[in-house]
Amino acid sequence: MSDTAKGKLWGIGLGPGDPELVTVKAARLIGAADVVAFHSARHGRSISRGIAAPYLRPGQLEEHLIYPVTTETTDHPGGYQGAIDEFYERSAALLAAHLDAGRTVALLAAGDPLFYSSYMHMHRRLADRFEAEIVPGITSVSAASAALGTPLVEGEQVLTVLPGTLPADELTRRLAGTDAAAIMKLGRTYPGVRQALSDSGRLADAYYVERASSGRQRVLRAAEVDDAEVPYFAIAVVPGPAPTTEIPLSPAPAATLAASRTPHKTAQVPAASSPAAESHPRSPRAVTAEHATPPGTDATTAAGHIALPRTDNAIASDVATAQDNSGSGTQRLGTLPDSPDAAEAPFGASGEVVVVGLGPGAAEWTTPEVTEALAQATDLVGYTTYIDRVPVRPGQRRHASDNRVESERAAMALDLAARGGRVAVVSSGDPGVFAMAAAVVEESADPRWRGVRVRVLPGMTAAGAVAARVGAPLGHDFAMISLSDRLKPWEVVAQRISAVAAADMALAVYNPASTQRTWQVAAMRDLLLEHRKPDTPVIVGRDVGGPAESVRVVPLADLDPAQVDMRTLLIVGASTTTAFDTPTGTRVYTSRRYGTH
Repeated sequence: MSDTAKGKLWGIGLGPGDPELVTVKAARLIGAADVVAFHSARHGRSISRGIAAPYLRPGQLEEHLIYPVTTETTDHPGGYQGAIDEFYERSAALLAAHLDAGRTVALLAAGDPLFYSSYMHMHRRLADRFEAEIVPGITSVSAASAALGTPLVEGEQVLTVLPGTLPADELTRRLAGTDAAAIMKLGRTYPGVRQALSDSGRLADAYYVERASSGRQRVLRAAEVDDAEVPYFAIAVVPGPAPTTEIPLSPAPAATLAASRTPHKTAQVPAASSPAAESHPRSPRAVTAEHATPPGTDATTAAGHIALPRTDNAIASDVATAQDNSGSGTQRLGTLPDSPDAAEAPFGASGEVVVVGLGPGAAEWTTPEVTEALAQATDLVGYTTYIDRVPVRPGQRRHASDNRVESERAAMALDLAARGGRVAVVSSGDPGVFAMAAAVVEESADPRWRGVRVRVLPGMTAAGAVAARVGAPLGHDFAMISLSDRLKPWEVVAQRISAVAAADMALAVYNPASTQRTWQVAAMRDLLLEHRKPDTPVIVGRDVGGPAESVRVVPLADLDPAQVDMRTLLIVGASTTTAFDTPTGTRVYTSRRYGTH
């Protein structure tokens, strides 16, 4: 049993969006944590990280948890729920590895960690094994109430919090039976929410608060909202008590104003839109309030909400402008993960994506061209293990993620560049060999990335590094193949192994095994033995260029799958490959001429 004390998991509530509403305790723990983890959708822009950015310290280890899907459209065999459950299991395993190593992990959650938050899914999976503590945050309901400037409930009144993803008839029933309500998860559910407010007789008393506490906060009457402009970060609020003070309304959408011919400075209550509104026992008395915004004054500023200046971390703007992309207005509750970080984000000025290869392991194998590109980047994107190999630079953002989200990572990099970032996508070895270059270039073919420049900078291949350690086993024709069947069926892998073996070429084998994929090495060996002699040299190179480097030469028949893992690269010789002993170890070469044996 390890003597290392286990780390502690902190569920950090960040509040509704304004970094100044992060609690003192949360800010302290964010800065002190060994690891800071946060979620985002596939575009890669994390709302939670944006809020927490002022409290992060340079060089802090970050774990970027990217949702595989944000809608129910997926080719996962388990459907939407299967994809999400698998994502949560992988994320929990990733955080558990840090906790087992004794690191404290701060998992960020917009709002409160236990209020419609993805944190709870990690808590369920980890709190029985590790110490876990919740740091509560200000909820978006509280921020929306503050934006209205009127009591939400008082005395014996009942407040009901509802997800907008409920069916309209269920929303109607619940709204009709409560004193006050807050409806969350709006986005494209808003048409159904508006209908439920109308059918329950509550529309005249309902308000809409968008991006509460941010520099782009808006407050409107629920009836005046343009359905096409509703983001995920919006709440419909029905206060219990009748407002006795002015509601600081923002200018209504132009189309609504044109239809109503009502100047925005007048907050006139719309007529009841259903018979129920005329007699609803819980409906507060309609109040007409004159909006006192001076001419020429921005309504948000006039309401007392200070727009934060844009910083390198894009704190206020990114929080304020994230948009919902969750599908139709009749979503089920499970259609979008319980996190605002699953929402979409906007575009800005175009930058550049540079896909770089660090080489196999040793720092001296990274080319000067790649080193320069890394130094100039505003953002680094890549698999956590590879990002960790890059020296930390002040002000440079590091977006580390799991090694099975290549397409998501590519989209994230292009999105960052579309906003003006200089993005370096980091691969080990050469980025064009079983690495990120293909994923980025493929994703860049999407018309939405047309204006984003993409460059690929080569690196030393792992095959070249392993070959060099023993001589020249790749001195003649050779093939490279990945044994992973994650992106292609094993039948295809097996056909290619047999074809290469029959063609009498040396073979460099990438991704030979992993903790969840261990049988392919033996299967490959058996396929090769159908065409190769049992004493054919096989080079087993592990962590070449790294601190745990080992290189062995074994006969093909003696290749032991138990000695092979994901950090191993194999080179299988051809009929013209020779191994011989020297005082400094076994040397291997593949002759460039046939008929020399």
